[in-house]
Amino acid sequence: MNYGKEKIVVYRTYATPLTGIEPIPESEFDGRENVLFGLDVRVQVEGEAFRPSFTDGDNSMVVATDSMKNFVHHHMGEYDGATVEGFLEYVGREFLATYEQMEAITVSADEVPFDERPVPVGDDFEPSELVYGVSDDESAYGEIRLERGEDGTEIVAQTSGVTGIELVKVKDNSFTDFVQDEYTTLPERENRTLYIELDVFWTYDDAEAALGEEPARYVPAEQVRDIAQVVFDKHDVNSIQDLIYRIGVRVLERFPQLESVTFESKNRTWIGVRTDLDGDAKVLREPDIPTGFQQFSVDRNDVEGDV
Repeated sequence: MNYGKEKIVVYRTYATPLTGIEPIPESEFDGRENVLFGLDVRVQVEGEAFRPSFTDGDNSMVVATDSMKNFVHHHMGEYDGATVEGFLEYVGREFLATYEQMEAITVSADEVPFDERPVPVGDDFEPSELVYGVSDDESAYGEIRLERGEDGTEIVAQTSGVTGIELVKVKDNSFTDFVQDEYTTLPERENRTLYIELDVFWTYDDAEAALGEEPARYVPAEQVRDIAQVVFDKHDVNSIQDLIYRIGVRVLERFPQLESVTFESKNRTWIGVRTDLDGDAKVLREPDIPTGFQQFSVDRNDVEGDV
């Protein structure tokens, strides 16, 4: 029994910058200015006090979902942190502090990403301080669940992530030695162009680290994205399953504060139309539907040796 509001899109200009991020070898990312901080928020609340609204049509304890939208909009202006997860935890606590009939709340959000746009400065081009492009690239994700406990409101579940990664590696990928039977029409491929979509989610061993209040313990979506592309570049991949396992192990090696990493990937590999061209050149087309997918989780037990 729960209800709530989704697609609450809210923007903040000149939010608190994210600084103090620990560098890793796979990424240049060391923070962001947060000149534009946009989120697509979902709020889901629970409590026995809401039962009469379901069973008897009694709305006397119901907080209108339109009010939830306004609540999120208002508190975006009050939040003084720098991360998706930090805002979700902050606004969730404010909901529970304001409405006693709410026993638990789950707040999640997708980042609305923007790109810096270059403009001429003298003889060079530099990022504009004012103009940004709306991006279709990957975005950060966060989800926080809060419940009332004996010692006050506490985080009982946390997920962070980066979604919408799309990567194409033009060669040095294979798919061979799979089951061959009367249903098999797919040929083995020794050197294919591999196109994947990838969503990555992670949990911390201490959920408080997800909030970004101690930046050195925070894992930015940008660094996880960069690990994925570096691992893809450096290794000959015999299957997408092999690739996401290697990415997961590398993420856990780089971030000892994480407990687990979970993947959902989709195989968007293009189909060869012409492979008779010189060298590695090919002509390819979009794949047919249906689409293959893979799901996998990696935890501390999988971190053994180098990948």
